[in-house]
Amino acid sequence: MHHRAHPVRRPAGPRRKVSQRPTETVLFSGVYGLILASALAAALDSPGEASDPGSDALWVLLTALASAAAHGYAHVVAHRMSGDGGGARIGLRAMLAEWPVVVAAAPTVVLLLTAMPSWWTESQAVNTALALNTLLLACWGVWTARSAGRGWAASLRAGAADMLIGFVIIGANAVIK
Repeated sequence: MHHRAHPVRRPAGPRRKVSQRPTETVLFSGVYGLILASALAAALDSPGEASDPGSDALWVLLTALASAAAHGYAHVVAHRMSGDGGGARIGLRAMLAEWPVVVAAAPTVVLLLTAMPSWWTESQAVNTALALNTLLLACWGVWTARSAGRGWAASLRAGAADMLIGFVIIGANAVIK
């Protein structure tokens, strides 16, 4: 009679919780991208100028891409000073790691593009982008504080503090225009 060996079942060890904490680069770049997109959208929407939301969306996108590349390249230069090797591979990785700058600018770009078919004015799209980005900054602040293990009260204070950056941009936009 042929006997099959049955695998020995071992109890599973404690499961490691997969960390939901964002990396410092993602945090930095995401916040930077939101602030950059807000400031650009506010600056590009000037009263008295012909509305061109497509061009403004392109400027926001290209500036986010250029900022991500520049920030990544700054890491390359700093890495080069450390004397470590790696060259182009390290540089490309550093630049690609800045993807959150571009992703964070995407809602602003999309909102500006929705003004192209005259669904609404460019000013309305910019105001909506500024409000959305301010709300995203607040959510980002709450999420990161909660991810770091802070309680709800401290997390809400962090979100409110991050939201102030958006309010500063909105206020500056209102005063300048």
